Amino acid sequence: MTEVSFHFNAPDKVGYACRLLRKATGTGARVVVTGEPDTLRTLDTSLWTFSPLEFIAHCHGATAPPEVLAASPVVLAEAPRAAPHQQVLVNLGAVVPEGFERFERLIEVVTPDEDDRQQARRRWKHYADRGYAITRHDLATREAG
Repeated sequence: MTEVSFHFNAPDKVGYACRLLRKATGTGARVVVTGEPDTLRTLDTSLWTFSPLEFIAHCHGATAPPEVLAASPVVLAEAPRAAPHQQVLVNLGAVVPEGFERFERLIEVVTPDEDDRQQARRRWKHYADRGYAITRHDLATREAG
């Protein structure tokens, strides 16, 4: 069963996703990131620019050639169901990602914005109603500690 975790109070979804992807790929994890097209475009740009000395290899699932898609540790995909691997799924979007149950792990990134929090509560309820155990990480308390 998919391991579900919510990372609450991320000040910036894209910035947090960059750091999360750096950490995940550093451990050898293969990650699919899903969200709205604008968010994925912003993430693509940020992965090139967030750190001057690092690059996180990634590609767009819908446009990458098959050999690039298979080799990329990070795949940006509006529709994660067709992703080439199902290890970790990071959701930056507002809805439950279609096909999330195929992944070993799902990470939901949530900002302090009230609309984002309300959408996250609906996703939490969706997972809980289906019997998924959910882990909660409050990034605000981590920063304070």
